[in-house]
Amino acid sequence: MTTTTIRIPEALKARIAAAAKRAGTTPHSFILDAIAEKADQEERRADFNQVAEDRYARIVASGKAIPWNEMRGYLEDRLAGRKARRPAARKLAR
Repeated sequence: MTTTTIRIPEALKARIAAAAKRAGTTPHSFILDAIAEKADQEERRADFNQVAEDRYARIVASGKAIPWNEMRGYLEDRLAGRKARRPAARKLAR
């Protein structure tokens, strides 16, 4: 474990102390948890963005997609427990 120094404004320090007390933990632990949560959030966002970029690249490469109204109908049918035929991708209209 390494040590990192951060400067926290007094008002924020007081908020952290109060929040940590409500959470039943120390300010130090509260700060570490907050930093870990923020890092996890950013990693999930980066993963989400990468999946979106990969999917978009496949759409551009193939030139095919499923129109939203067809996909939405399919998903609504599935959620309602109805049999639904999966829509087929087709060339994008230009």
